[in-house]
Amino acid sequence: MYTLPARFDLAGETLDSSSAGQYSPHHGAPRASPQQGRTLLKRHMARNIIFAPDEFYHLYNRGTDKRKVFLTREDYERFLSLLYLSNNIDPVRVDNIRNLKSQQGRTLLETALRSPRAQPLVDIGAYCLMPNHFHLLVREIQDGGISLFMQKLTTAYTMYFNIRHERSGALFQGKFKATHADDDRYLSYLLAYIHLNPIKLIDPKWKENGIRNQRRAKLYLERYAYSSYLDYLGKERIHNTIINKETLPAYCDSIKDFKQSTLAWLRYVEHAPARSNLA
Repeated sequence: MYTLPARFDLAGETLDSSSAGQYSPHHGAPRASPQQGRTLLKRHMARNIIFAPDEFYHLYNRGTDKRKVFLTREDYERFLSLLYLSNNIDPVRVDNIRNLKSQQGRTLLETALRSPRAQPLVDIGAYCLMPNHFHLLVREIQDGGISLFMQKLTTAYTMYFNIRHERSGALFQGKFKATHADDDRYLSYLLAYIHLNPIKLIDPKWKENGIRNQRRAKLYLERYAYSSYLDYLGKERIHNTIINKETLPAYCDSIKDFKQSTLAWLRYVEHAPARSNLA
């Protein structure tokens, strides 16, 4: 069974680098005390990032000057399409997908996520798109895969966004940030934290003050279309092709385990010294 995520300081969101230590998956992530969480967090902050095949990483970035990077439903769906299309060794060719869409009467997202692709660069274990930032939990498959994937993803999306919204220049705040999930405690925390991010849209101070209405928060998560939370709940949708749930350790033996363990973190967040600058 997936164990309760460790209580980490949400300052993990501000990290620019992390440990390059080795990760060894086990069945069930061990619990961690607040002191252990702080110690582990300091260790992640202390070392430079090194991407390596078969290792897990939390990747994230936000809009330059904290600007919103998703303004419309079409923006979210384009980024979701690119999560899939950018994740292979071939160049991204959205024009080909757009032409195919017009012939089949499907949306761009439906067409993109059904299209064949070459060998993937990374396994995407989880994702969440927020109005001014995004989170990804990935495992590198090929040497250099993360860097190539992120370069393709952010370049293609920036080009689309600038044309659609008649702007120019950088869209994201510099190079993407990354932390290395080099042990079970941090990996289990990331899986829960990434999926709980949308709650901030209905309860901006939940990380500092705890959840005011847990039922409302649960319902909101189950209706939020722009994260992989629904895929882990077993909802059948075309978005299932974006992620590879099998890449993660045995944290999610069942839908019930995943849901209970993720939501259990809500009851502990008020005890964590939570701070994040990815607003």
